[in-house]
Amino acid sequence: PALRRLAHYLLAHYQKGIRPVRDWQTTTNVAIDLMVYAILSVDEKNQVLTTYIWYRQHWTDEFLRWDPALFDNLTQISLPAESIWMPDILINEFVDVGKSPHVPYVYVSHHGEVQNLKPIQVMTACSLDIYNFPFDVQNCSLTFTSWLHHIRDINLSLWRQPELVKFDRSVFMNQGEWELLYVLSHFQEFSVKSSDSYAEMKFYVVIRRRPLFYTVSLLLPSIFLMVMDIVGFYLPPNSGERVSFKITLLLGYSVFLIIVSDTLPATAVGTPLIGIYFVVCMALLVISLTETILIVRLVHKQDLQPHVPEWVKRLLLERAPILLCIRDREKFSQSRTQSSDISRQAEQNDSTAKLNHCSCEDPRECEAVGGARPVPAFAGQAEGSLLMHGVLREITAIRQFLEKRDEFRDVAREWLQVGYVLDVLLFRAYLAAVLAYSITLGTLWSVWRDA
Repeated sequence: PALRRLAHYLLAHYQKGIRPVRDWQTTTNVAIDLMVYAILSVDEKNQVLTTYIWYRQHWTDEFLRWDPALFDNLTQISLPAESIWMPDILINEFVDVGKSPHVPYVYVSHHGEVQNLKPIQVMTACSLDIYNFPFDVQNCSLTFTSWLHHIRDINLSLWRQPELVKFDRSVFMNQGEWELLYVLSHFQEFSVKSSDSYAEMKFYVVIRRRPLFYTVSLLLPSIFLMVMDIVGFYLPPNSGERVSFKITLLLGYSVFLIIVSDTLPATAVGTPLIGIYFVVCMALLVISLTETILIVRLVHKQDLQPHVPEWVKRLLLERAPILLCIRDREKFSQSRTQSSDISRQAEQNDSTAKLNHCSCEDPRECEAVGGARPVPAFAGQAEGSLLMHGVLREITAIRQFLEKRDEFRDVAREWLQVGYVLDVLLFRAYLAAVLAYSITLGTLWSVWRDA
């Protein structure tokens, strides 16, 4: 029948090794088209993009023409692709042969127009910029060109209008990690070392990562740990629980970084901003723990702890509470007044004790001061005086111990007040640093996301 007769008519004397033109000066114009079907993988470490595209070629073969009236009005026939001439158009960015299905046929019309439609799994090299991860946008090019023929032999053109190619998402699978923004097309000529020019058609595939998964699994846990670190400042500074709490947070954050290390993209070119964010958060946790250790060391009670210097009292107990708007600053002044009153009272008690101690050392002096006593009871009075002397000495020692303890308590209370004010000051500075850092990152990521 007609199909067999037409195929035999076309391929009987056909030579597929020769460019199909009757005049060798005629240029074969190949029109190409591309539609992105799916983004299979983006390998940031090896800088490889794997896509699945629908690729179409169209050219005119002057030796594949016939009169439809001679073949039962056949205007189109499918012929084996291995039996006719095919243009040697390749993708310059190819790094590996993908698992593309083999399409053995092409369509040929009676005017000699050949249409080669085939799906291709493309593994191409691409310069991936992951600094904005997970809000990154990648722009990868697919350059189609004839590997051997000059532009005088094979020229390239675009099958459809550039606007139709740019926003064509009709076949794109839109349920993966990456979202197709648009496909740009650009034609240019290039030459190697001033030799003959080659024609090439570039397609720029612009894709954007969907950040929801990474926001939930990476950013939110880190934010929650940082919030718990800030809340930990409300524990009393003289409590040892704050140190253990912050150490637990630091260990938890370290385990979190170990878990998410495989999720972050790794390249030899640079580090994503989210990696810098995690490092800075770890540094903030270390700074918070260091500040807690210093405050606990400052307010820790010691028997040989010196008095608070006067300049520290003036700076932290008088001026700083006013500047920081601390509500308990009146208690600071009251406690300072009480401590000074206690110290003055202790000095007066010391002087009184010394006078009493000196006046009662000699029993005869006690007699002279206290009045006349019966002479016969001198021996009993002497024995009672010795006993009273021992009791007074023990009472004096106890009183001195209690006064010394009160003095140590006053010193510890002053250092506790200094530690409280210093803790509030450092906490507010730490909170301001965290807020400024968070606002900066949030602004950058918002700008990148909306760009």
